[in-house]
Amino acid sequence: MSDARDVTLSLPDLSCAGCVNRAERALTGADGVAAAHVNLATRSAAVTLADGASAGPALEALRRAGYPARLYEDRFPLDGLTCASCVARAERALGRTPGVTGAEVNLATRSAHVTATTPDALSAARRSVAEAGYPPAAETDTDRPLRDDEDEVTRARRTTILAAALTVPVVVLEMGGHAVPGFRDWLTGLAGAFPLLLLEFALTSLVLAWPGREFFARGVPALLRGAPEMNALVAIGTFAAWGYSTVAVFAPGLLPEGSAQVYFEAAATIVTLILLGRWLEARARGRAGEAVRALIGLQPRTARVDRNGTVTERPIEEIAVGDIVHLRPGERVAVDGTVTGGSSHLDESSLTGEPIPVEKAEGDTVTAGTVNGQGAVTYRATRVGSETRLAQIVRMVEAAQGARLPVQDLVNRITGVFVPAVLAIATVTVAVWLLAGAGPSAALVAGVSVLIVACPCAMGLAVPVSIMVATGRGAEMGLIFRKGDALQRLGEVDTIALDKTGTLTEGRPEVVDIALAPGADRRATLAAIGAVETASEHPLSRAIVRAAQAETDAAPAVTDFTALTGAGVSASVEGRRVLIGARRLMQREGIDLSPLPTEIGPGRTPVYAAIDDRAVALIQIADRLRASTPGAIKALRAAGIEVAMITGDDAATAQAVADSLGIDKVTAEVAPEGKVAALEDLRRDGRLAFVGDGINDAPALATADLGIAIGTGTDVAIESADVVLMGDDLAGLVRAVDLSRATMRNIRENLVWAFGYNVALIPLAAGVLFPAFGLMLSPVLAAGAMALSSLFVVSNALRLRRFDHAAGPAPTGPLKEVTA
Repeated sequence: MSDARDVTLSLPDLSCAGCVNRAERALTGADGVAAAHVNLATRSAAVTLADGASAGPALEALRRAGYPARLYEDRFPLDGLTCASCVARAERALGRTPGVTGAEVNLATRSAHVTATTPDALSAARRSVAEAGYPPAAETDTDRPLRDDEDEVTRARRTTILAAALTVPVVVLEMGGHAVPGFRDWLTGLAGAFPLLLLEFALTSLVLAWPGREFFARGVPALLRGAPEMNALVAIGTFAAWGYSTVAVFAPGLLPEGSAQVYFEAAATIVTLILLGRWLEARARGRAGEAVRALIGLQPRTARVDRNGTVTERPIEEIAVGDIVHLRPGERVAVDGTVTGGSSHLDESSLTGEPIPVEKAEGDTVTAGTVNGQGAVTYRATRVGSETRLAQIVRMVEAAQGARLPVQDLVNRITGVFVPAVLAIATVTVAVWLLAGAGPSAALVAGVSVLIVACPCAMGLAVPVSIMVATGRGAEMGLIFRKGDALQRLGEVDTIALDKTGTLTEGRPEVVDIALAPGADRRATLAAIGAVETASEHPLSRAIVRAAQAETDAAPAVTDFTALTGAGVSASVEGRRVLIGARRLMQREGIDLSPLPTEIGPGRTPVYAAIDDRAVALIQIADRLRASTPGAIKALRAAGIEVAMITGDDAATAQAVADSLGIDKVTAEVAPEGKVAALEDLRRDGRLAFVGDGINDAPALATADLGIAIGTGTDVAIESADVVLMGDDLAGLVRAVDLSRATMRNIRENLVWAFGYNVALIPLAAGVLFPAFGLMLSPVLAAGAMALSSLFVVSNALRLRRFDHAAGPAPTGPLKEVTA
């Protein structure tokens, strides 16, 4: 993306000489890094990038090594972007700015995303892109960088109508005789030939100087900078047609005899047709962004807030964390919160894509943008403003819509030289026609046709518009692609590994059996176990606490509580040492389990308890599979994806669940820190995605080629993921895979059209087929084809708005007596 340069990266997580060595090894092994030196004192790395190399591989290597660089990012709209050539030049200008580590410019959203090592570098990047001819546009709402296209559509419609009003008389004057015999002779006899030509000249000059001035205002400066783009092609072509015609009217003697023809109608029609194409394109792009605007519109403007015992209507900007908000039937939730009173059913389909209303009672969470049913509810605000889940979703979707897929790199390399190549082809075309003796008039027509028919716009829009539509449609279905390139990578994965608890299962385990050792007092034993587990947040612990509280009254005092990560817990209860956890914990502590039963029910998780180093209880816990899990696993396998399960459960329990679901590979008895190593083993079989929901899944989500988080999980897991399923239905995973593949098919169709169009029509416009077949493209037809080319790409991308696919019906009946 940029020339060879030195980049200084801030590494705040460096803490010792070992860190320095590991960070340096990671950097020197990264693609494109010529040299690297890491300094512990300044906690920074001086990196020399090879010629043309991007800083991306170095940043990714540092992240994987555990020392992510501190970066600053900026997103802002750009003025002047009209085609793929503009995108390439804007990106080069941004990427060459010292301190900039990455720059992506998106033609569909007319925006730039820049990452840099310092805030000053971000400011310098804005200046650099402005000097290149693409100034950052003013933003009136910093929380919503995705600009509304309504003003652009209105402006495009007005200029198109004005151009058409001026062009129609020119076309009638010049071409009317072809449609109505004798019409031209009648006009000439009525007003005279020269006054008619003067009228055509005046009207065409107005078209070029008024509605068509944007082509010259942007194209000429770009041409003078040596960076021609689409506007420059149109400006050169229309000016050539207008200039030749002007000479033919006012100084015909300067032209060879018989070649003093006028092409005013061509110049005017070219401008009008291209403006029409841009108007239709702007309307289509506006529809592509409707999903984000719909999300923004979900949040109400006001809410009824209880302050000092008085309930008043207040703007949502005035709601603070801790406020009590009253929610009436049919109203939308204003901010995220926790129910404090009442009960109801809330429609969360706008965020999760799941149509069934969700029951809410005291203690449950509510999310901004969801719709209340028939009940009245009060809730305490926990997240307001930009911190609500809805605001986070909007930001994630906007970021994904402005991203660039890996497939677009080839497009950018081609479009970087496309316009200069077209100018060269047009020049050669004119020269060849002149040398062939066709005369300046025919040579002009051929050259102008080449300039006008070329369409870098279609190539520039082929990928980003599909991304816009797909990520917006995904958001409507509860599928959030936090990173745009996840759209491409998800459809390419070979294996999907899933965490079990909370992902395959409902995440609410329940105790199904308690077996005590001979001589153990049941009430006293359960009281001690329940007291210890009260201090743990693990889902299995909460299940044990519920079971213990059902059989005991008061819990004894607990001291010296210690969580043994991935194994269990230990504590002291009334002077006795209590140990609770997996079989491996008991074996590690040398505790004899022979007094307890050895048979574990299918799909059940065994938890052992020991008091004073003597086994006292075996507790069997089951977590029901989500209703959608079997259908989702079947659909993934049918799509050619291998499915693996990673769990901390014992091997027998894990295998029972895997057998019931048809899961290909099982990795059991894995501690949280061992999930990363398990993923590395699975990665050998190809590209790998991991699906999880808990805090302990975050490292695995970040390590996998693609991390997918269940949206009902923790914020840490969601922030570590590339894709977020807002609901808890695994059918969403299948929909996400299908949407990814559908999007890539759509992009390939757009690219085939965009490149095929130019490959086919540029030679036709140049007259390659004229000697053999007499086929040639007129400038007017070339302008129409160019306008339709971009419109085709955008319209094809809009088909993704109708994407709708589910994983299939959920199975009914018992699942081989296996819960999980």
